[in-house]
Amino acid sequence: MSASYKLDRIDLRILSELQRNGRTTNVELAEIVNLSPSPCLMRVKKLQKAGYITGYSAQIDLAKLGDTLTVFTEFTLKNHRQIDFARFQEALEKVDSCVECHLVSGGYDYLAKFITASISDYQTILEGLIDREVGIDKYFGFVVMKTPFSKTHIPLTRLFEDKL
Repeated sequence: MSASYKLDRIDLRILSELQRNGRTTNVELAEIVNLSPSPCLMRVKKLQKAGYITGYSAQIDLAKLGDTLTVFTEFTLKNHRQIDFARFQEALEKVDSCVECHLVSGGYDYLAKFITASISDYQTILEGLIDREVGIDKYFGFVVMKTPFSKTHIPLTRLFEDKL
């Protein structure tokens, strides 16, 4: 299957439902998208092979495990060559507590999301990055006080259905 696999509305509905509930059975999924089970399973396998579905995971309620600290951090790099971006990204990717990293436009270069055990844990991580000299010029951290909601699914049909 090539990367040029063309999606249709049924594929989009399959992707939407699987991101809401990756544990749904093929029979349930087929019913939701109005297909019989065999063609539904074939479509799911094609979507996986084409790289549209990259994996399945469990969503964990961190609050049940104990206290954590979430910090969004803006990073500005000293230099802006490709090698500088690559070095920084490689270093940040090795930090387990960094769960998201985005190269952004605007007043800084990267926005990263850290989930740590405490503020001192976060400080230790940042000091380690500074000590490793991965090109950080400055950084600003924003501690999350409360998360009123966090969505795990993207509104695929709203974003892409009119493009099919």
